[in-house]
Amino acid sequence: MQQKKTNPDREEWNQTAEPGTIAGENCTGTEGSKNMEEKYLICEDSLEGIWTGIYEAYAGKWGHEHTHLLVGEEDNYRLFATYVNIVADAGKADKVSRTLRQRLGDEVYLELCRAAASCQPDKAEAVYKTVVDGITGKKGRAVLSNLRNPQVARVFELARNTANEAHFEIEFIRFRELENGILFSKIGPKNDVMTFVLPHFADRMPLENFMVYDENHGIFGVHPAKKSWFLAAAPPGFREPEMGDSENERKYQELFRLFHHTIGIQERENRALQRQMAPLRYQEYMMEFSKK
Repeated sequence: MQQKKTNPDREEWNQTAEPGTIAGENCTGTEGSKNMEEKYLICEDSLEGIWTGIYEAYAGKWGHEHTHLLVGEEDNYRLFATYVNIVADAGKADKVSRTLRQRLGDEVYLELCRAAASCQPDKAEAVYKTVVDGITGKKGRAVLSNLRNPQVARVFELARNTANEAHFEIEFIRFRELENGILFSKIGPKNDVMTFVLPHFADRMPLENFMVYDENHGIFGVHPAKKSWFLAAAPPGFREPEMGDSENERKYQELFRLFHHTIGIQERENRALQRQMAPLRYQEYMMEFSKK
C-alpha cells in the first residue's frame, strides 16, 4: 500500500510574507520534502540574525524536521546536507518579532530573547524548534511548559542561565567616575546580557552620563543623561582608553577598599564561600578585590 506524501509545513510565516527565497535560491516548498535533504541555515550570531533565520526556515517550506538553524559554520560539514548562509534582515526580523509577541505572548518572547543571547552554539536550533512547537505545534503561550520536548527544555535552560548572569552583573557592576565626569564600567560576561542589564541602570540613573563596556562581545552600552540608552559596537582592535579617574573617585575607591577589608574577620575568612557568592570571573571587575 503506497503511503501519501504530506508536507507538514503548509503554514506561511505570516500572510504578508514574500515568496520564500533564501540567498537567491527559489524555494517552492515541495522539492525539499521529496528528497528529504537536510537544510542547515547559517545565521548571524545576533537576535536579528536568528529571527531572520527563522523567517527563512518558514518561507522555504522544506519541512521543519529537515531544516536546522546554526550560528556560525560547523567545523565538519555533513553528508547529504545543504548549507545556506542567511544575511540578517531587519524587516524580516521585525515580522518574526511581531508574530512571536502576538502568538506566543511577551513572557515567552522574553525567554526566547534570553536564550538567543546565550553563548552556547546550539541556541539557534533550540529557539527555532521551540518556535515551531509553539506556532506550528499549536502549543501557543504554553509552549515553555512542554518540557518533554528536548529543544524546549534546552531553551528553558539557556534562558535561565542568561537571566542568572544578567542578575549577577547588575549586582556586581562597579562604576567609576572619569576625569570628564562620565561614569564608566567594564564587564566580561559569557552571554550577551547588555540589553538585559542596561535598562536597570537607565531607570535608576536617568540624569547621569554613563557607559558600560562588554569586552568579551565588543559592545558599548551608552546612556546620555535624560535620553534613551543605545548600543554601539567597539571598533576592531579597540583598547580601553587610559583616562584617569576623577579626584573624588580615587578618594572614594580607597575608602571603599578600606571599608571592605576592615569589616572582614580574619578568623572567619571563608574563600570558598566568597567564590560561591562572588565568582572569580566577576571579582576581576570589582574594585574592592583589586590590588591597587
